[in-house]
Amino acid sequence: MNLPTTPFDFQRCLEACAMGERSALQALYDHEGARLLGVARRIARDDATAEDIVHDAFIRIWTRANTFDPARGSARGWIYSLTRHLALNFIRDTRRESALDEAALADIAALAPYHDDMVLLTDSAKVHRCLDKLEPAPRTCIVHAYVDGCSHAEIARLLGRPLGTVKAWIKRSLNALRECMG
Repeated sequence: MNLPTTPFDFQRCLEACAMGERSALQALYDHEGARLLGVARRIARDDATAEDIVHDAFIRIWTRANTFDPARGSARGWIYSLTRHLALNFIRDTRRESALDEAALADIAALAPYHDDMVLLTDSAKVHRCLDKLEPAPRTCIVHAYVDGCSHAEIARLLGRPLGTVKAWIKRSLNALRECMG
């Protein structure tokens, strides 16, 4: 017999972290740590650096949980946005152009405004139904951008498509997903 599973309550965990409940931070780490590491790894392109970024992200989650505002977005989106921003800041601060050129960094930064929307939706059945309504190539772009953490330039290279086409597909697809989810 399959028992229904209760969805993970990110907001409750952040509220508990804000009240000093260490078990809530541990629960967040256990639930999302590996995925956050994947996001950091895609941006930093270095395992040790990605681990440091995630470590710093969890310190910030712990110390800034009280600043989370549910009116501005989802708790899960806040956690991912915080991690992503730390990784982007690390890249900018250390000037790792050898691993990531300026154009690719700009592409990653251009994706940031949409990241919270996608993180909020990644586990829901509704988003999967909405994704299924997209054409295959634009859907692949969305998955590469928000699941794999690829920049626009990386997606263009992966698919062998012009950068402008990839950017347009992502923009139109995000609009279609927002409308479908609405």
